[in-house]
Amino acid sequence: MARPRISPQPEVPGLAARRIAADIVDGVLRRRIALDEQLSGKAAHPGLAALADRDRALMRRLTATVLRRLGTLRHLLKGFLDKGFPADAPRTETILLLGAAQILWLEVPDHAAVDLSVRLAQADRRAARYAGLINAVLRRVAQSRDKPLPARATRDTPEWLVKRWTMTYGADTARAIAEANGHEPALDLTVKQDAEIWAEHLRGRVLPTGTVRTIAQGAISLLPGFSEGAWWVQDAAAALPARLLGDVRGLSVADLCAAPGGKTAQLACAGARVTAVDRSANRLARLRENLKRLSLQAETVIADVLEWQPESSNAGPFDAVLLDAPCSSTGTIRRHPDVPWLKTEADLAVLISLQQRLLDRAVDLLKPGATLVYCVCSLEPEEGVNQIAALLARNPNVARKPVIAAELAGHGEFVSKDGDLRTLPLHLPDPDPRWGGLDGFYAARLTRNA
Repeated sequence: MARPRISPQPEVPGLAARRIAADIVDGVLRRRIALDEQLSGKAAHPGLAALADRDRALMRRLTATVLRRLGTLRHLLKGFLDKGFPADAPRTETILLLGAAQILWLEVPDHAAVDLSVRLAQADRRAARYAGLINAVLRRVAQSRDKPLPARATRDTPEWLVKRWTMTYGADTARAIAEANGHEPALDLTVKQDAEIWAEHLRGRVLPTGTVRTIAQGAISLLPGFSEGAWWVQDAAAALPARLLGDVRGLSVADLCAAPGGKTAQLACAGARVTAVDRSANRLARLRENLKRLSLQAETVIADVLEWQPESSNAGPFDAVLLDAPCSSTGTIRRHPDVPWLKTEADLAVLISLQQRLLDRAVDLLKPGATLVYCVCSLEPEEGVNQIAALLARNPNVARKPVIAAELAGHGEFVSKDGDLRTLPLHLPDPDPRWGGLDGFYAARLTRNA
């Protein structure tokens, strides 16, 4: 007699999103894989393709919330654990973090957050034995939800970063940076034209610097203007360095370390003849796709900037060079909450050496009298002002061309005492923190002596 077919049981709604969120948090905290790598591209989590848009949005928000509030979550949960997180089942900590984040900050019913967390544990060989513990701890979290959370703005920032920021900016500013990083940021867009009109279509607002800011829900590709190529995603601070080159119409401009391409798009939209150089073929492919969507033109080159020799008739030496150098990315934590848990202070030495060599190469690519803008999305002085001071000391053919507030929509707080651009996450405050803030960026404008 043939065996009767048994239909597979449908998966509990929402469980797949939470399982993928757990995998991705583990990827950041235990395997040191960047969040963006796990969310898109060839290395993306294989389960993402099967998620509905709603579940995908939940997974992204849950993952970001855990990483953004990691210090607070760990401190709170340890208060309910007599022996700390089980060392023999690392997934247990991850499941507790996800469950507590849902209870405290997401619009998820307590019973659903607890039940789905227990199910995640039961599906893991080593965490299964702690399913009862997870159930008990998360119920206690839910019962204590109305009590104030441990108040310490810097708890969600690694101590080494807090110390560095305190030394550079002072204790009050360091706390304000950490607090700003704790808020989920709005979506910033650079529009090709008609900013006010697109702000209305997108239910957003135009910032003084010209960026359109909106609080968007759902897939970015479904927003008005995406398919028409009317705008591209770019933090308000990231949109400033390219503008420091001034009027680039008809000029030959090299965009070095160009991917993902927001600055390339700015320069092309402003009428420059752009050569975009990046060593990553995959990232440059995404840059080309974005330019195609935007109906913008630029020459793209897959090459290591340090070894690249311009060959085309339109390239080198250049009228202007924009170098967005690889850096620690500590200015982007509000948008990339995995950064503080992936980077260490030891990483700085390698980056500083690379930045120095890239700066020297960028100067070599300039025509006499041409302009170089060097920028990093870092808050660390070694990657910013110290790099420029060292360059000026070793190369007498380069001079600083100070930035003035008028070039930055009158925002004098964006200008350092040396005349460089310096934005901080606490800038552009708003009573509703969802609308405030911007990335921490440093940029210096230099000229090569004629």
